[in-house]
Amino acid sequence: GAGRLWGWMGGRGGLRALSRGRSFRHHLSTQEKTPQICVVGSGPAGFYTAQHLLKHPQAHVDIYEKQPVPFGLVRFGVAPDHPEVKNVINTFTQTAHSGRCAFWGNVEVGRDVTVPELREAYHAVVLSYGAEDHRALEIPGEELPGVCSARAFVGWYNGLPENRELEPDLSCDTAVILGQGNVALDVARILLTPPEHLERTDITKAALGVLRQSQVKTVWLVGRRGPLQVAFTIKELREMIQLPGSRPILDPVDFLGLQDKIKEVPRPRKRLTELLLRTATEKPGPEEAARRASASRAWGLRFFRSPQQVLPSPDGRRAAGVRLAVTRLEGVGEATRAVPTGDMEDLPCGLVLSSVGYKSRPVDPSVPFDSKLGVIPNVEGRVMDVPGLYCSGWVKRGPTGVIATTMTDSFLTGQMLLQDLKAGLLPSGPRPGYAAIQALLSSRGVRPVSFSDWEKLDAEEVARGQGTGKPREKLVDPQEMLRLLGH
Repeated sequence: GAGRLWGWMGGRGGLRALSRGRSFRHHLSTQEKTPQICVVGSGPAGFYTAQHLLKHPQAHVDIYEKQPVPFGLVRFGVAPDHPEVKNVINTFTQTAHSGRCAFWGNVEVGRDVTVPELREAYHAVVLSYGAEDHRALEIPGEELPGVCSARAFVGWYNGLPENRELEPDLSCDTAVILGQGNVALDVARILLTPPEHLERTDITKAALGVLRQSQVKTVWLVGRRGPLQVAFTIKELREMIQLPGSRPILDPVDFLGLQDKIKEVPRPRKRLTELLLRTATEKPGPEEAARRASASRAWGLRFFRSPQQVLPSPDGRRAAGVRLAVTRLEGVGEATRAVPTGDMEDLPCGLVLSSVGYKSRPVDPSVPFDSKLGVIPNVEGRVMDVPGLYCSGWVKRGPTGVIATTMTDSFLTGQMLLQDLKAGLLPSGPRPGYAAIQALLSSRGVRPVSFSDWEKLDAEEVARGQGTGKPREKLVDPQEMLRLLGH
């Protein structure tokens, strides 16, 4: 609360007074020569934080990553059919090429090296490791075969090593996605896109093979609230409406009285809702009508439905449907809550994908963690009660927003850190940085992967993709990656 915050401010004032002393200033000047900083996580949060920290003319930044390969959700989250979103990789690569920046992959902080060890070796540590878990539905039947998180499904088609053996069963004709955000739309789009349209993307070979055999014809995206509360954006919706071979199913009844409500809402939300409304209620023109009539697949939005239970098949061996509570809305605007009416409805399906959000995990017992909010408690990126420790990205503010949101957020954390450095709030005197950590890792049998190692793997992926006209064929097995590097 305010008391704790005030104590911290008081501490800063005290330190600032101290820094007027001569000997302290002398120490500071040696430290200012090369502040050693490390960043944990190499997704957008990690790279954008590093980019900002390198504005300091002497700072040295080491980026640690548990995967052998960099870029986090740019590589493992962004959909294969959205290659333009991955262009930020060029910016991150430039940062990694700086003489004062180093990337160390295949190093899991919390397992291979602890946060206290990092804090001892560096002047400052920034945690930017994101949200590696998914929010559970916490309903009966969630553990049945045929149920998986959208996060794992995305990891599977994007080649995330831990999800490479997922092999979802797509032999059913109906899939239900619980959630109505951009991840839910990505998953629906990948399930329904004609496989030949994915052939020239960086989707994994294994995923493409499974999608070619898919029997899924209908995908329902289920939300607890109504059309005004969907969490996806207009670009993703437009793509879905225009998806080749698929037609939208929207119930005009869900949109009754919406025309009047739209007037008050902010413009982006207004445009999104108008597109939904038009798709639901207007008769398509002859060309679009013909396209829809010939579509062999369909997707639909089911509103005002809250999942209560995953229903088992008669033999109890797998998922066969979802029991939904019908809801109605209470309250206004963004604060609207879905309240059950008492009515139930069963939606048969053979595949259930939960897309109700990502979740951060605590990295190390020494780091404060708010498990309710799934974030590290912080004020503007300064970790509460732990001087010299910072955070950025989803682990700082929760798993929301796009790459640009994380960029702004990470620059802000970087700014705070450099301010603290300038004010003499970080340890004075030299710190060993990577030299100390390298010794620890080596004694523990851990072989870090450098950025030039990654560039060898990158070249190998690109070469493997060339034969089939793909931008790359991703390596999905960490052991194979390390073998290729001669580790």
